[in-house]
Amino acid sequence: MQTYISMKKLVIIPTFNEKENIAAIIAAVLNLEEGFDILVVDDSSPDGTANIVKKLQVKTPHLFLTERKIKDGLGKAYIHGFRWALARDYDYIFEMDADFSHNPADLPKLFEACKNADMAIGSRYSKGVNVVNWPMSRVLLSYFASKYVRFILRIPICDTTAGFVCFSRKVLDEIDLDKVKLKGYGFQIEMKFRAFMKKFKIVEVPIIFTDRTQGQSKMNGGIIKEAVFGVINLKFKSLIGNL
Repeated sequence: MQTYISMKKLVIIPTFNEKENIAAIIAAVLNLEEGFDILVVDDSSPDGTANIVKKLQVKTPHLFLTERKIKDGLGKAYIHGFRWALARDYDYIFEMDADFSHNPADLPKLFEACKNADMAIGSRYSKGVNVVNWPMSRVLLSYFASKYVRFILRIPICDTTAGFVCFSRKVLDEIDLDKVKLKGYGFQIEMKFRAFMKKFKIVEVPIIFTDRTQGQSKMNGGIIKEAVFGVINLKFKSLIGNL
């Protein structure tokens, strides 16, 4: 019988112009005792992020890289990584940002939580508001966005836009990734909603989210607009049985 110790764990880190952070985040993850592999999904960063990863790969057997020719959204990058992971028989697949807004030290907590669930979310809002270095306007936008999503979709998740997540393999096996259409923060909402609709057990693990100190944020108005209207579309599809 397979034990949890032998479970294969992959951390997917999507990148676009993350040269300031990528080496440090890779080192932080690989230094954890639990034995995580890393897949960097780079969207042809013009700043040379992929070249840094390639140099690290020479001495790092648990580090992998895939380069995409086009930059068409965070969701597409993660789905590319999910397919890569499923083809290589990983048991647990993690989403994590490259900029240290997600603390690598929290990965083992997500893994432990996911052992007794199907999906574990690193949550900023399950116990108050745990966000550091964001302006109040962005904190309020994020917090009330999650409230809006929870109200519209009726899902019992406090941090619906969270991007720090652990999936058990069966969740990604059973969600039809071809049907996942949202690309930005809407993608994070859609994955949670689809898992909820399939009655997977979802748990939230309180974390402290710290805004990046290096590089530039990828947030823009188009991402927010997609999330707002994408939620309504998801609800409509679920009501007519076309999710």
